[in-house]
Amino acid sequence: MHVEDLAISDIAKRIPTPFYCYSSAAIASNYKRYSDAFSGLDSLICYAVKANSNQAILATLAQLGAGADTVSEGEIRRALAAGIAPEKIVFAGVGKSEQEIQYALEQGILQFNVESEPELERISRLAEQSNTTARISIRVNPDVEAKTHAKITTGKAENKFGINIDLAPALYAKAASLPGIEVTGVDVHIGSQLVDLEPFSHAFAKVAQLVRDLKDQGILISVIDIGGGLGINYGEQSSEPDIVAYAEHAQTHLAELGCKIIIEPGRSMVGNAGVLVTKVEYVKVGQVRTFVILDAAMNDLIRPSMYDAYHHIATVEQKQATATYDIVGPVCETGDTFAKNREIGECAEGDLIAIMGAGAYGAVMASHYNSRLNAPEVLVKGQEYSIIRERIDFDALLSMDSLPNWL
Repeated sequence: MHVEDLAISDIAKRIPTPFYCYSSAAIASNYKRYSDAFSGLDSLICYAVKANSNQAILATLAQLGAGADTVSEGEIRRALAAGIAPEKIVFAGVGKSEQEIQYALEQGILQFNVESEPELERISRLAEQSNTTARISIRVNPDVEAKTHAKITTGKAENKFGINIDLAPALYAKAASLPGIEVTGVDVHIGSQLVDLEPFSHAFAKVAQLVRDLKDQGILISVIDIGGGLGINYGEQSSEPDIVAYAEHAQTHLAELGCKIIIEPGRSMVGNAGVLVTKVEYVKVGQVRTFVILDAAMNDLIRPSMYDAYHHIATVEQKQATATYDIVGPVCETGDTFAKNREIGECAEGDLIAIMGAGAYGAVMASHYNSRLNAPEVLVKGQEYSIIRERIDFDALLSMDSLPNWL
């Protein structure tokens, strides 16, 4: 198994497992798929930083022309440090603090995606105090069923995100009257890992009607942020959503409005551009199951434990024989399981294993649970690789704690 022109087994001779490995070419290819698909619209691709916030990933995308969809001051700082211009940065999220809003105002970001009336009032107050203007887009909740995992759906009425679309006109009217506020856009994001395009079409149609209604009340919208959420094929399905068809839905419903379209892909930009490389510590034959115990764990990749998520798993070296295993990690939790009853190449101690589709929501959600060291991150370009996040040592891990003076 290779990442671009490098054999994973050769990288593993230099970097102890577990480690994340990403492909520059795959990231660039995914960006081009979006830029080509939306070339018929006035559009800006703002990468969803939360999917993978490593600055090397952000810099790769910045050089391709991407902006950034951020949800914290830290993500804004990462985007700026990686070379993404502030006028290409969107700030989303339901709980923006005063400090975060003030920082974003000082940077002159493209827009705030406002999630509630109290947030709108806070942004107005801080902008007025700073003698500046905040460009805002209100995130509307269209009450559309996204047909995805309950923990990552965001467009239903019971979700914490956005303003009910029927209540949005009144809030837009208030926003237009507030000091320090410039109303520029409408924002919608209905969930993550969507593989059916129909919910997008329904949401875009509702947003288009809202833009027309707002125009009738004298509020002109110049930006429509259609969010992200396009899913990838983790190996449990035969295909993944067609980005061209996705763009056509946007074209059908939104093109006639003459607005700039912001797209915020995350998972579909980096998910299948990365693998988690790990090693077999033991093959344990139990009474009911045979377990492959890896040196990677749920603290390295939590998606299977948190979402019951499927990831394709394969031996790095091709095997003639196959066997069925429960593939687990060493953490002291039954939930530290990557797969159950999974048929893969027959494993032996020391074999390298690749957990696929790990470029998004992998390293970025990792922890030091069980006082385990982090899995480093590696970026490959052609025949070169670079460690873009080092593995800390135990001294550094312990130094994160401070003892009180009474101890």
